[in-house]
Amino acid sequence: MKNLYSVLRLISKDWHSRPWWMNLTFYFCLYMTFIYLPFDLFLKPVDGDEEIWFGFTLTGWWAKATEPLHWLIYGLGAYGFWRMKTWMWPWASVYVAQIVIAMFVWNILNDMGSLMSAFISALIFSMPMIALWRSRQKFIN
Repeated sequence: MKNLYSVLRLISKDWHSRPWWMNLTFYFCLYMTFIYLPFDLFLKPVDGDEEIWFGFTLTGWWAKATEPLHWLIYGLGAYGFWRMKTWMWPWASVYVAQIVIAMFVWNILNDMGSLMSAFISALIFSMPMIALWRSRQKFIN
C-alpha cells in the first residue's frame, strides 16, 4: 500500500507540473509512443495501413515506411513534455501547425469533406497550436 501511495504522489506531482491541456498532450504522446505506434508498425497488416502527412493519405508500404517518423515525433514529444525541455518551444506548436494544415487539406480531399468541415477541423486544432505557441515560459523553467 505504501508503494501505491508513493506512485500516486509521483503521478499527482507530475500532473501539477504543467497545465491540464499540456498534460493531455503529454499523455497522448505517451499513448502513441508506447501503445498505438508499436501496434501500428509491428502488428497492423500492410494492406490496412494508413498514415496522414500534410493532409495526404499514404497507404500500404508508403504508410509503413513513414510510421517510424511518427514514432520518433511522438517519442520526442513524450520526452519533451515529461521533462519540459526548452527545445519543445517552438517545435511542438510547429508540429501541431502541420496537423492544422493536414486537417484542412484532408477534409477538402476526403470524398465527404467540405469547406466548412475543413475550417472547423482546422479551427479545433488551432487551439492547442496557439496554446503551445504561447507557452514559451512553461518550457524555460
